[in-house]
Amino acid sequence: MTPAAGGLALDPRGLERLRSEAGASPDKAIREVSKQFEVLFVNMLLKSMRDASPQDGPLDSDQTRTYTGMLDQQLAQAMSKRGIGLADVMARQLSKGGSLQATEGATAVPKSTFPALGAGLQAAPPAAATTTPPIEGASLKPEAPAGSRAKNFIDRMWPHAVDASKATGLPPHFILGQAALESGWGSREIKAADGAASHNLFGIKAGRSWNGASTDTTTHEFINGAKQKIVDKFRSYASYAESFMDYANLLKSNPRYSAVLEAGNDPKAFAQGLQRAGYATDPAYATKLQRIITGSVMRQGLSA
Repeated sequence: MTPAAGGLALDPRGLERLRSEAGASPDKAIREVSKQFEVLFVNMLLKSMRDASPQDGPLDSDQTRTYTGMLDQQLAQAMSKRGIGLADVMARQLSKGGSLQATEGATAVPKSTFPALGAGLQAAPPAAATTTPPIEGASLKPEAPAGSRAKNFIDRMWPHAVDASKATGLPPHFILGQAALESGWGSREIKAADGAASHNLFGIKAGRSWNGASTDTTTHEFINGAKQKIVDKFRSYASYAESFMDYANLLKSNPRYSAVLEAGNDPKAFAQGLQRAGYATDPAYATKLQRIITGSVMRQGLSA
């Protein structure tokens, strides 16, 4: 089946049709290829927006994400049929004389908006990339602030994460990911009664063995499978550097976290090791943590 206008030439016969048109009518083939690129570009934009939105609600699952992806493909094709102007810009750039006119009704886009289209689009790899394929979709509120709060959080906390990485052997972006999950990229940092910062980014509680400062705050725990609101005592630090180093010491000093320290560069083993060791009571903690570590917000923050 050949692709309809605005559709994608994903089957061999559709690609062969484009090759035939390229020989018989180069201008028509350029127009068709440009439209197909526009569909892909719009689909990429939709996917980026999905990645930056929470997808861990009670009705979310692998099945719903699959159908959402299919819906986005249909939306991309529908939007490209109307035209956003990108296909026309490409067509003019690719045609020999640049004489192709814009499609009637399409929005004109300056050439400077999409430089070097012929070179294709390629995302820069993260500074601390792993070989594990990323899990698609965001996990929590922490995954939402793609360009502002998350980037600022990564920039400010990176040196401390590196120090904790040297102490534990864990990749620094794993440690940053857990701090992001626990604190909402710094937006939900535990505060003292007077509003002062506790600098506690890892949700570490102040147990009997803790001799330092502490603060009482409301939190949520899963008790017998049910999420409940409780008030608990958490550690307070003089600085974020102290918070990261206390986290590193906690993992190193407690034997139950030995599997976490042995995770190496495997984000799944790291996240599951923390959950099995009882770091958090949330049954989805490992999944949420892995999504943040391998998610688009972390990748963008590390590569920017």
